[in-house]
Amino acid sequence: MLRHIAALGLFAFVGLSGFPSVAPAQEANGTSAPPAPAATAPAPASSELASDLPWHTGMTLTGEAKLPDGFTHFPYADPAAPKGGLLRLSGIGGFDNFNAFIPKGDLAPGVGFIYEPLMTSSLDELDTSAQYGVIAEAAQYPADYSWVTYRLRPEAKWHDGQPITADDVIWTLETVRELHPFYRFYYSHVTKAEKLGDHEVRFVFDKPGNRELPHILGQLQVLPKHWWEGTDASGRKRSIAETTLEPPLGSGAYRIKSFTPGRTITYERVPDAWANDLPVNVGSNNFAEIRYEMFRDPFVALEAFKADQIDWRTESSAKEWATSYDFPAVREGKVILEKFPDRASGVMQAFVPNLRRPLFQDPRVREALNYAFDFETLNRTIFYDQYKRIGSYFAGTELAATGVPSGRELEILETVRDQVPPQVFTDVFQNPVGGDPAKVRENFRKAFELLKAAGWVQENGKLVHAETKQPFRFELLLNSPSFERIALPYKQGLARLGIDMSVRVVDTAQYENRQRAFDYDMVIGSWGQSLSPGNEQREFWGSDAADRDGSRNLGGIKDPAIDALIDRIIFAADREDLVAATRALDRVLMWKRFVVPQWYLDYDRTARWDRFGHPETLPKFSPGFPTTWWYDAEKAAKIGRVHQ
Repeated sequence: MLRHIAALGLFAFVGLSGFPSVAPAQEANGTSAPPAPAATAPAPASSELASDLPWHTGMTLTGEAKLPDGFTHFPYADPAAPKGGLLRLSGIGGFDNFNAFIPKGDLAPGVGFIYEPLMTSSLDELDTSAQYGVIAEAAQYPADYSWVTYRLRPEAKWHDGQPITADDVIWTLETVRELHPFYRFYYSHVTKAEKLGDHEVRFVFDKPGNRELPHILGQLQVLPKHWWEGTDASGRKRSIAETTLEPPLGSGAYRIKSFTPGRTITYERVPDAWANDLPVNVGSNNFAEIRYEMFRDPFVALEAFKADQIDWRTESSAKEWATSYDFPAVREGKVILEKFPDRASGVMQAFVPNLRRPLFQDPRVREALNYAFDFETLNRTIFYDQYKRIGSYFAGTELAATGVPSGRELEILETVRDQVPPQVFTDVFQNPVGGDPAKVRENFRKAFELLKAAGWVQENGKLVHAETKQPFRFELLLNSPSFERIALPYKQGLARLGIDMSVRVVDTAQYENRQRAFDYDMVIGSWGQSLSPGNEQREFWGSDAADRDGSRNLGGIKDPAIDALIDRIIFAADREDLVAATRALDRVLMWKRFVVPQWYLDYDRTARWDRFGHPETLPKFSPGFPTTWWYDAEKAAKIGRVHQ
């Protein structure tokens, strides 16, 4: 399942990172389907009768939900948490849009706070993807997962007092699939959305066996149909297909209080929000206000934090973490520096050559590009030895392939043996190791050998194709100048091979447009991975996504073995099968050398002004900030500047 997609608008997880999506880079550190129609409910797609099936208040992808019916609160939330106070956060860039459901404009940070999903995740059970009811009080599905029915809570209401209904749920699905290519792909397996009553809706899937689909629909953040189809204060009809700076109607714990476009936005807690006392929300959403201040430059944002204009900072720069946090407030104990282990996710971050370009289609060329990247020297000289080299598409998790394949993983790999490199079965994948002159020279020697075997030779210090005399020249496209300090050492290494890599930095809007259209030679890509991978793998590496504008298949991978292994993940029967299939996919992706892996952290670097409290026991897979933390007025008084 996708991790941290709240930034795109439809998913419930609120964490320290944005989307998901896909994970933000550290250091600048399918087939589309028509919108699902509402319909009169036919017989369930499964042979099982709905009347014979149980209703679930909690559900998992594997195993059993830990919390029983009638639980009072999440174990990591404090029911006695005080309410009140102001939390000040920062954002980079600007914003001109509150509509999170279209691929347009610059979305304001925190918009997901105003909505509630059908179900929400437990931060203690991310390894099983446990979800518990919010708008939906329960879910029902057959053993073959061919459909799912959600029963909505009759007390669920929008902030204007109108009830949340099955019509809202169906309209949300129809609308986002029509407007956004990502959602059209992500929900492509939904063939029907059926209204069974004002508070009951069923989703029917295209084929049985895909156990993740009920969960995917459970993450849906529901939109108010009546508001989006109404008129604004001036009498102008609203359009969900367009950007807007009119604060949208929501149903969540917060609503937009005030804003200045592009500069600041404040959310206020809704004291009588209908879901405040649900077990999944008890002890959560404790701040009276959450404010985002926008900064054009990360350095300015850091200085604002030091000046106590911002309360919390997650540091993405190794250099800043090593050199910029020895200031008086830290030494006096007013600012707390804390590392939180990241147990919830894996990541692949890499230089991504575009396989749609003939230049990169030979795997020997891509392997040579990896030999030219001296991570160890970069880590020592720029990153203060804080990072680890990525050797897996699921780095930092149990899903990463290790050793040589055996057992269930080997059985799965045997099904694609004739479509994958033979080393998959005999060798352990390892990145080249640099860091000293002798190792670097050996790496360049191997790179020259690979390039020569692929038909490239040096002439007058430049690499050209032996037959066509085409120079080996390409452009690395970036969207932030801060990445240049990473790109330039790589450029220098490639130049030793005779490769001319130019580096171009463009603004965010141009970068997003070019990325959506795959109009680049190489980019830096980052894919966050949950502990329960599934249908999103088609979006990342599947053949159907390679030619679909806006997909996350940045490299243009079209490979039948990869497609087959993705299906093994999606239709895994249990956790053991899921882990084995994921490791098999990971191993093949690495040996096919689609990317030049970069680096990762297995913890989050955070700094905060000491005016907050949190439960004694934090969630297993997350610090739980800001969801279950609270403003501590007594602490604030000790360090000065109380923000009530």
